[in-house]
Amino acid sequence: MSQRESMEYDVVVVGAGPAGLATAIRLKQINADINVCVLEKASEVGAHILSGAIMDPKALSELIPDYQEKSAPLNTPVKEDEFYFLSQHGCKATPSFFLPACFKNHGNYIVRLGELVKWLGEQAEALGVDVFPGFAATQVLYDGDKVIGVGTGDMGLDKAGNPTSMYQPGMNLLAKYTVFAEGSRGQLGKELIQKFSLDKDSDPQTYSIGIKELWEIPAQQSEAGKVIHTAGWPLDSDTYGGGFIYHLKDNKLAIGLVVGLDYKNTWLSPFEEFQRYKTHPKIAELLKGGKRLSYGARAITAGGLLSLPKTTFPGGLLVGCEAGFLNVSRIKGSHAAIKTGMLAAESIAKALSENREHEDLTDFTQAFKQSWLYTELNKARNFKQWFKKGRTVGVLMTGVEQWLLKGNMPWTIHNKKADYESLLPASQCQPIQYPKPDGVLSFDRPSSVFLSNTHHDDNEPVHLVLSDPAKAITVNWAVYHGPEERFCPAGVYEFIDTPDGKQLQINAQNCVHCKTCDIKDPSQNITWKAPQGGEGPVYSGM
Repeated sequence: MSQRESMEYDVVVVGAGPAGLATAIRLKQINADINVCVLEKASEVGAHILSGAIMDPKALSELIPDYQEKSAPLNTPVKEDEFYFLSQHGCKATPSFFLPACFKNHGNYIVRLGELVKWLGEQAEALGVDVFPGFAATQVLYDGDKVIGVGTGDMGLDKAGNPTSMYQPGMNLLAKYTVFAEGSRGQLGKELIQKFSLDKDSDPQTYSIGIKELWEIPAQQSEAGKVIHTAGWPLDSDTYGGGFIYHLKDNKLAIGLVVGLDYKNTWLSPFEEFQRYKTHPKIAELLKGGKRLSYGARAITAGGLLSLPKTTFPGGLLVGCEAGFLNVSRIKGSHAAIKTGMLAAESIAKALSENREHEDLTDFTQAFKQSWLYTELNKARNFKQWFKKGRTVGVLMTGVEQWLLKGNMPWTIHNKKADYESLLPASQCQPIQYPKPDGVLSFDRPSSVFLSNTHHDDNEPVHLVLSDPAKAITVNWAVYHGPEERFCPAGVYEFIDTPDGKQLQINAQNCVHCKTCDIKDPSQNITWKAPQGGEGPVYSGM
């Protein structure tokens, strides 16, 4: 194989999402001479971005005060909030007076986050940041216990890992500081948390999966600026989650379902629950006569303040959803991602000005604790923990903490269990019979994945790696009846009959990079690794 080349930067940022690009932009604002590179595994900036999304512009206005004059794609201000509790056929609205502040969105915007990230990338490049899409960072480079950069993956390998005629070696990008902004359950962030024991003093991280579609609906059903959140059906009272429906401009409608990955019933399928969700009479009337345009899914880091790991280590930092700065009570993370990127940039710029390299920038942590973001997350610190005790307790205590006490509660509730530990054996669970898709409101996985524009080379190493292939049968199939087939929203995992018995077939070409398998696998046997750069979904403004 060819020798890997190296490039040197002051700062390398892994991930061109809101956190990573905010880091790069703020560094250049502080000192235009700081040499900054941003790596992005997607084929273009924004292609792997998927979020609801409602955005609080607070952090963006700090980063780029004239964002409106620069035509940032924040075009749909929130005009109305509605919250419904659903039963299978019924719908009960919550009076606006009783909605906690975390569910009120006055002053916020409904956005297509992929479009906003693309715009942020343009702002970064205008400041002189080197933005490289199509390059997946696949390894952390160390000098002893110091992070000194990252290496990108080789391209043009066959399934056995051997070079083909298209082979191109990866590169080493060396940096005085490396910022990891890969998003939820990042491959390198996961490695760093383990290597430096960054989570030893925090609660186990907890996650959700968000499944989303973008629809075009008839003009008479469109109400640009209207926000609807739902709780209840189709999920049972012990399963965390809820739906969202956001009316965008141009008769577009973003609709999705979030399901906590601490669910217990091994027969539950988040994908099927979402398809069922759309058939509720209240929701079906919004979609009637509409056309589904896009589909996607991604994991959401949802543990909040109590599950935050230590975010600094010698030579680097974790920012945004890589660490878990999402405010799950507000269902918002992009403002937090931007703010943490800014704080990281300020800590790094100070260190570089003092000729300090590869240090543990603990002043980033102190700056975070003194910021409005810490205050916001602290007020919501118990949100997910209460919902782990069931919907009734969660709703009641959210009302007490967020509506009655305004987030100023004197108690803290801790979680001690990782999501995968919640899954029960099949023998202890009630099977769920899901209706067949009708092709009008509900759809199957293959047609959904098609709308995600997902592509992987068929002749490349499988990027979903089993630590022990036998466990897929002896544990996952034998005990849990193959939950991979159900928790994956893209049909990647399939148990097939062979002359030698059951085998797990991995259809890696379908993977939409949600990383749910890496999180929910009850035997923790699956590791998600980045495929060659530029592959995966190509979301259009999702």
